[in-house]
Amino acid sequence: QVQLVESGGGLVQAGGSLRLSCAASGRTFNTLAMGWFRQAPGKEREFVATIGGSGGTTYLTDSVKGRFTISRDNAKNTVYLQMNSLKPEDTAVYYCAARATPYTSDSYSSYPYWGQGTQVTVSS
Repeated sequence: QVQLVESGGGLVQAGGSLRLSCAASGRTFNTLAMGWFRQAPGKEREFVATIGGSGGTTYLTDSVKGRFTISRDNAKNTVYLQMNSLKPEDTAVYYCAARATPYTSDSYSSYPYWGQGTQVTVSS
């Protein structure tokens, strides 16, 4: 079993930055691919970014490319989502997720482990 705890959400003005963190426990961290998803009110949960177990492979959805960066520190069992140039449409609950393989995926259904979510609100 893998436990995930997110932190770093909050309220920020448009154009600002936030860094989300997700601490994992329960399994050797570099065997887990990690992902970030988000869910806005009234919308389905959507993929944001994923990173492989070694950190060498990353993939981000088009709407955040050039603004968001996903990274991980395997010594700290933590994955990060650096969010710059935030827009009001980035407002959502952001979820950290893990899959029991070091290979990346943008598919919601391939992640069996989820954090509780952290709210990000971007004001215009």
